[in-house]
Amino acid sequence: MQTYDDDSEKIHVPRFEEKSGFYTSRKRSRIMSKIRAKNSKPELILRKALWARNVRFRLHDKSLPGTPDIVIKKYKLAIFVDGEFWHGFDWKNNRNRIKTNRLFWIPKIERNMQKDESVNRALRDKGYTVFRFWTRDIAKKLPIVLNQITLFIEARKLWI
Repeated sequence: MQTYDDDSEKIHVPRFEEKSGFYTSRKRSRIMSKIRAKNSKPELILRKALWARNVRFRLHDKSLPGTPDIVIKKYKLAIFVDGEFWHGFDWKNNRNRIKTNRLFWIPKIERNMQKDESVNRALRDKGYTVFRFWTRDIAKKLPIVLNQITLFIEARKLWI
C-alpha cells in the first residue's frame, strides 16, 4: 500500500452529482445503498469467531481515530475489516478495472487509502497495534486471521 507523509496534500474528491458529470442508474444506486459501513457480514463473522474463542472486545470506539471495527483495549489492539473496492486492494492492478465515473472513484479510493494510513499512524502514536484485514481474508482464511489475533494477544499477555 502506498504510504503518505503528514506533509502530503489531502486528495480532493469531487462531489458525486449530476451537475459534476457523474451519473448512476437506479439499479446501481439501490445496490450501493445496501453497502454497510458497520456490521458488515465479514465483520460479524470475525466478531462471532473471536467471541467463540473468549476474546472480548468493544465495537466502533468513537474515542479512537478512525473508529476501529473491533477494539481490545486491554491489549491496545485495533482491528479494521476493509472492503477490497473501498480501500484499494491491489490498487496498482485494480485501478484500471474501474470503467465508469473514474474521475470520482479513483480519487475517492486513493483518499480512503490516504485516510487509512493517517488513522494507522494516529493509532500507533497512541500505543495501539493496528490489524487491517481484507473481507476476502475473513471469508477464505478465517483460521489464519484468528490465529494472528490470538498470537498477538498471547504475546501481549506476557508483557502485561
